Amino acid sequence: MTGLSFFDAGDLVSVLTTEPLGRPLDYRAPDGGCFAGAFVEVPLGPRRVLGVVWGGGEGGYDLAKVRPVTRVLDAAPMAEAMRAFLMRAADYTLTPLPAMLRLATRAPGLADPPGPRRVYRRRWAEPDRMTEPRARVMDVLDDYGGAAFTLSELAGLAGVSTSVVKGLVKQGAVAEEEAQRDLPYPRLDPDRPGKALAEDQAQAAATLRAAVRGGRYGTTLLKGVTGSGKTEVYLEAVAECLRTGRQALVLLPEIALTAEFLTRVEERFGAMPGEWHSGVTQTERRRLWRMAGEVGVGLVVGARSALFLPFRDLGLIVVDEEHDTSYKQEDGVLYNARDMAVLRASLTDAQVVLASATPCLETWANAEAGKYARLDLTSRFGTADLPEMRAIDMRAERMEASRWIGPTLVQVVRDRLNRGEQSLLFLNRRGYAPVTICRACGHQIGCDHCDARMVEHRFQKRLVCHQCGESKPMPAACPSCHAEGRLAPVGPGVERLAEEVAERFPKARVAVLSSDLFGTARALKEKIAEIAAGGADIIIGTQLVAKGHNFPLLTLVGVIDADLGLQGSDLRAAERTFQLMRQVSGRAGRGERPGVALLQTCQPEHAVIRAILSGDEEAFWRAEAAERQAAGMPPFGRLAGIILSSPDVQTVFDFGQALARADAPLRRIGAQVFGPAPAPVARVRGRHRVRLLVKAAKGAALQPALAAWVAQFKPPANLRLAIDIDPQSFY
Repeated sequence: MTGLSFFDAGDLVSVLTTEPLGRPLDYRAPDGGCFAGAFVEVPLGPRRVLGVVWGGGEGGYDLAKVRPVTRVLDAAPMAEAMRAFLMRAADYTLTPLPAMLRLATRAPGLADPPGPRRVYRRRWAEPDRMTEPRARVMDVLDDYGGAAFTLSELAGLAGVSTSVVKGLVKQGAVAEEEAQRDLPYPRLDPDRPGKALAEDQAQAAATLRAAVRGGRYGTTLLKGVTGSGKTEVYLEAVAECLRTGRQALVLLPEIALTAEFLTRVEERFGAMPGEWHSGVTQTERRRLWRMAGEVGVGLVVGARSALFLPFRDLGLIVVDEEHDTSYKQEDGVLYNARDMAVLRASLTDAQVVLASATPCLETWANAEAGKYARLDLTSRFGTADLPEMRAIDMRAERMEASRWIGPTLVQVVRDRLNRGEQSLLFLNRRGYAPVTICRACGHQIGCDHCDARMVEHRFQKRLVCHQCGESKPMPAACPSCHAEGRLAPVGPGVERLAEEVAERFPKARVAVLSSDLFGTARALKEKIAEIAAGGADIIIGTQLVAKGHNFPLLTLVGVIDADLGLQGSDLRAAERTFQLMRQVSGRAGRGERPGVALLQTCQPEHAVIRAILSGDEEAFWRAEAAERQAAGMPPFGRLAGIILSSPDVQTVFDFGQALARADAPLRRIGAQVFGPAPAPVARVRGRHRVRLLVKAAKGAALQPALAAWVAQFKPPANLRLAIDIDPQSFY
């Protein structure tokens, strides 16, 4: 407990709870006292709630009314650096501190005492009679592999009563065991030999190891072409961190990437790391949360929320595919995990590695300015070469009606099939068709709760709103004019593309990779492993396939619509199109056979398409940076989005206009206010949405000005106001 303040019994302490109160409350320290950072249970009205001892109490009122802390939980106190991180993150994102604490305590049963508990696991036997409820239990157990569940957790995930689980125990299909709660994770061996590194990999690894050994803060951009072995390089930094006795965190953008990555970690270190993402059981989440605070886990691999685990001694954070948009939390607490990783590392004297083949412009600019170090891997690992890249000018292609794969691409796919090689057809659009229109009256089927068109998902025989998730059966008649047999799909999604592929290549084995087609993360992982082993001839995928997957037999990538991301007025449209096209093209030729990437485009002369084909990434970044700098846009200026929503459209516009008129606090720092204007998707889940955009100079004190600006008004009861610092999307 070195460095933690101790409060004796009866001392006044300040406790921050996860309740939306906006500030800590004063309590009396319990019998036996408590440390600063202790997790406690305190009375709040008639309830008992979770809190953290934030420091000494303020006093200044009738101390006789101060209630005592109910009890101190059996968990390692929150480190001072973690409390500082939560406060700094709250200040930066303009988030109430209790909401930040909720992010840091998202594990079940934190108030439960340690000790053994009864758990249930899969036994490799089948019940004598399989009913539908029993099948659901077995499916959950299969989805999570060898994971252990409590009785209520397993029954809840399967949607059955606990008696169904008990019945499977009697049948011998499920094991019931006494297990020690929250055991430490197996030790990872940093001195196990890793893979032999190429010269540029070895030099980069040595540089990162030295930085980790130095025990000081620093951020490094690890930029390497797809297939260059960035993972092997940063695993050497992880090994060095483990040698120093400190903890490491690797953030991944997609759950689907974890299976292959965990295998690589086990091969390198001889044991599995801790896992933190939505596909992990609640029992395992509690264990990992507690072990992070007790240094009972050396390496954690997880999604963005793993950044808020209570690590006791965090020495390294790796943000893999750091450009990925999934690192930005777009609801609740609005934060960018990449930026928060840098903040957290700066408070714990840790190193950050930002790994990407196509870094975001903010990271590239920080490296150019010398704020971040930069290491480059310019060639693919082993014998693999970068794919040849060419454009197919769709203006010269003779396209048939309702066909999306041009004759040139069809012939190249056919050649790959004849050679026993895999092809990937990429279209970043889920479902069957983005719009369903009535040919009788022109009505386009929209969501009842959002201003968005519903997307046909023919595999599921449903229409789905990709804004709110609402779905309904595909109607036989038009909802507007009731004409039957006149509804028609407009435009392609991956399901419609799969239909075309089945017609053109009837003997090919086809796999569709889209996030909405897999019920569980484990099912998706298994499908990806099957494809990597040669279980498909043609892969059809959305941007899910662009993220770090390795398909050794894949030699052709065909991009169906390379122009799709260039449409609209998104600030980052060019950057994201460039990143996505380079990433997905990099899936080709990662094995021994050379690869080719073909981009179907109606704009082969477009600057972004030319940059993708030329491979001159630095020229693209320089040109993009010059445009942003001239416009005073990020990373050379600052933006903040204000999102207002209400069931009543007039209320939300009136409040937005009142805000815009009272912009004096923003004018004092030279900031401009644009709007209010309807959001591009103006209604979501029945709430009308209006946006304002604040633009300021790079060095402006934006957060205090924003806080003073919105504090002038009390929003109506039915209106929500959210502030998005550094917005990444403007939907």
